[in-house]
Amino acid sequence: MTSRRDFMKEAATGALLLGTQGSFALARAAEKYTETGKSKVVIARDPTLHDADGQLDEKRAQALLDRAIAAYTGRERQIDAWKHIIGNAKVVGLKTNGLGGKGISTHSVLAYAIAERLQQAGIQPGNIIIWDRNARDLQACGLAIATDPSRVRCYGSDVSGFEDQQESWGSARIRLSKILTHECDLVIGVPILKDHSMSGVTFAMKNMYGVVDRPQDLHTGGCNPGVADLNCIPAVRNKVRFTIGDAMTSVYEGGPGFRPEHLWQPNALIVGEDRVAIDYTAWQMLERKRAEVGLKTFDAVGRPPHYIATAADAAHNLGTNNPQRIHLVEI
Repeated sequence: MTSRRDFMKEAATGALLLGTQGSFALARAAEKYTETGKSKVVIARDPTLHDADGQLDEKRAQALLDRAIAAYTGRERQIDAWKHIIGNAKVVGLKTNGLGGKGISTHSVLAYAIAERLQQAGIQPGNIIIWDRNARDLQACGLAIATDPSRVRCYGSDVSGFEDQQESWGSARIRLSKILTHECDLVIGVPILKDHSMSGVTFAMKNMYGVVDRPQDLHTGGCNPGVADLNCIPAVRNKVRFTIGDAMTSVYEGGPGFRPEHLWQPNALIVGEDRVAIDYTAWQMLERKRAEVGLKTFDAVGRPPHYIATAADAAHNLGTNNPQRIHLVEI
């Protein structure tokens, strides 16, 4: 297990936390943007995250996580930052995304680094569950299946099963994974940033398709209003309270599966509590990349992510898609 000293040493080799302002500036930033009522989203980058052969530097990825969480919470000490995020939760789930297969799934190093930080913040190893739809998706992330209750656990809804009773909200009529409903007090979403052939963008909110029994039923209309409706179901809305989005590797066209010809390395993490603001931010990131390589916008190719605006409307009220109401911190 990497020590805190090693983590902070690695963080120091990347960009400085917030310029030269130090911990006082971090604390003031967190305080200020709580007072304004804006939704804070942090994009933390490390352009040297991958080497010349495209291999991910695991220590730099761990350091990037530390910088992102410190910048978001305004707390320089990692234990304080993580305690701020988890609150009184006793069992924490990390919802990864391995649907795209090897090469375009949540990186295992990120999931394990989060699990390590949670333990340092007081969560018992067996009370941390890394999970997804099934063993196949977890293994696509490079994760090892583990059910020993004395260690960090890792298994899918194929092990836990789904609730017998269906839940409904708008167009969503689904049965939820028992990992979400019975085991976790808090879930941190750990999605991978991807283009999607129907919804345009898949990231924070669409990652929740992996917690239901029949996600295929929510894909009509470009997943609108399916994504927004699913995220309004009480257990999803209330338990999934933070996102640590994996934008270290991405696919900007041809997703959600692995498309090596459209693979991209943004070398970033996107973190925050407002799932709508995070998806809006991710959408803009993908649009900029598409423009850079000469591709049309999602709207022009007939798959705009309308579900983001739907999630922000008065009926759903899941967050904001108004850039004037988003405080974006880029480090």
